[in-house]
Amino acid sequence: MKSTALKIDLHAAETPRAQYAALPWRRDGRGRVEVLLITSRETRRWVIPKGWPKTDEAPRTSAQREAFEETGVKGVVAELPLGDYGYAKLLKNGHVQQVTVTVYALEATRERKSWPEKQEREKMWVAPEVAAGLVDEPELQALIAAFAP
Repeated sequence: MKSTALKIDLHAAETPRAQYAALPWRRDGRGRVEVLLITSRETRRWVIPKGWPKTDEAPRTSAQREAFEETGVKGVVAELPLGDYGYAKLLKNGHVQQVTVTVYALEATRERKSWPEKQEREKMWVAPEVAAGLVDEPELQALIAAFAP
């Protein structure tokens, strides 16, 4: 009888790593709230700007930096997070890393015409209810749908 080996991915069982994200928002000409979505670099899914923190960087500062690098938006970051969501990130080495993303609202006050990742992403300002329907992660959908500045 042939035995079947069980493959256990120890990386998937690790404690989730932390990432920080911004939910950039603004008011349109009629005073309605819009949020900013961007495409991910590899899968081209709609997401919010997020990433790994730098050493000794405060979480909200990390969210603010990611927003600028990925969207060209600068603004005022909320003191407290909106909440968090989890996802499984496929790493370059083929392992899956569980990630917990803490999300901070960022009121956009400036939008640059040029920014570090401009050539790598698309971006789109939309109503929160539209944005919630475009992102894949259920917990992120709920955060965006419930967003009210």
